[in-house]
Amino acid sequence: MFLFEKGLNKLRLQYFILFLSTIFLGILSRKISFVPLYTGDFLYAVMIYFLVRILFPLKKSTSILFLSLLICYTIEFLQLYQGNWMIELRKTLFGRYVLGQGFLWSDILAYTFGIAVVFSIEKNYSKTPEYHILG
Repeated sequence: MFLFEKGLNKLRLQYFILFLSTIFLGILSRKISFVPLYTGDFLYAVMIYFLVRILFPLKKSTSILFLSLLICYTIEFLQLYQGNWMIELRKTLFGRYVLGQGFLWSDILAYTFGIAVVFSIEKNYSKTPEYHILG
């Protein structure tokens, strides 16, 4: 059991490093003027995928794909809600980065593409076997 937990912690660490790297690239993409804005949304979705992977490392890739899309779509559609408390929350650094400012269909497309790309990479190139015990 200890070896299994050690391997699980190593897997989580790998996803955490990818998570932090994606955040760095996302922030960097907003600072470089020639990088298209949708790149940040693409990377935001990739970051969400890695975050879900950290939380559920043994789930099947397809489960991670759908949960990640659900989270991204929910956050994007939540931008249609304009309650006073939500507007105030979006004025904070956390609110601006996590919740965003306004709904855009192009963001939905960027999220879908970002998650599809990272899912495809993981599915085709990952050496980590799918765990069907808890999946």
